Amino acid sequence: MPNIHPKIAILGPVPYYNITNWKNESIDRYGTITYPVIALSKLFGENAHIVPVTHVRQKDEQTVKTLLRGYSGVELQHINSDQDQGDVVRMRFVDPKKALEKQYAFMNPITPHDVKNILDFNIFAFIPIADYEISLETLIFIKQYSKGQVVFDGHGQTMAMTSLGDRVPKFWIDRDLWLPYIDVLILNREDAYATWFSHEYTFEELEQSQTLGETEQKALAKHILSKGPKALYLTLEDEGCIVFTMKNGELHSKKVPAVSTELTVTTIGCGDAFVGGVVFGLLHTKNDYEKTAEYANAIASQRCNAESYDAFLSIEETEKLVRGNYKL
Repeated sequence: MPNIHPKIAILGPVPYYNITNWKNESIDRYGTITYPVIALSKLFGENAHIVPVTHVRQKDEQTVKTLLRGYSGVELQHINSDQDQGDVVRMRFVDPKKALEKQYAFMNPITPHDVKNILDFNIFAFIPIADYEISLETLIFIKQYSKGQVVFDGHGQTMAMTSLGDRVPKFWIDRDLWLPYIDVLILNREDAYATWFSHEYTFEELEQSQTLGETEQKALAKHILSKGPKALYLTLEDEGCIVFTMKNGELHSKKVPAVSTELTVTTIGCGDAFVGGVVFGLLHTKNDYEKTAEYANAIASQRCNAESYDAFLSIEETEKLVRGNYKL
């Protein structure tokens, strides 16, 4: 395996979720960075240093550490409750893919102080769920003092909260301030719309469908890739993803279909697992961005197939899944 014993930081919240799914079943769990951390542990085992970097409530710290302690390669020293702040989110699904969300508690932002002792890491993967959770100064600090790659899930930058706790979509207006410090950016359809905004809208335009057509997707990708990132992954739920890169000065795109699944048990955490798959793929393939998409789709599908963390597979089983769905 390339890059034996890589050092991987997964940065973002571990929200305490109270979820009512579309079957009206109530589920309580910790989420977001738990999924890629555990997925990467199953893939690498003891052959990696996997460090979750997060802030949690004091009442959650030991529970979160107990959850992650049993997984090989996971190191817990950067789970911090000093300020007694962590995310608490209530989700009520109105259909299998759409949820109404309220947030009742808020993680204090991840800052340069949180990463100053891990600057020798190979990769930093950021997975915020709201726009306050990662400071821009943190990315600048990493780029200034580390050679590690920065993978960034843009979903958090397109989500804000009202003073009533409602989680609502927003435009990523300061996008171009962030892009020079990101190597690989991940967006879903809604994130992409919020990242490719017009200078001005009519009221009627804002009421229209908030998705981008193919031409707009390519314009967004070309802009992003001109500002610093080497690759953009646009995730398409059960359709897979599109990988955008620049080759010889020209925009190149490839759609990588999803891994086939017999049944989607849950959509919660699938995007987070996708980020873990991107991290694994980049390390495993030495930055083959298209092949990385296959691993990302495979690991996201594992999460969608089951509620349990046991759904994540070993490297041998994941390789078999990839071979069974994609041509060599």
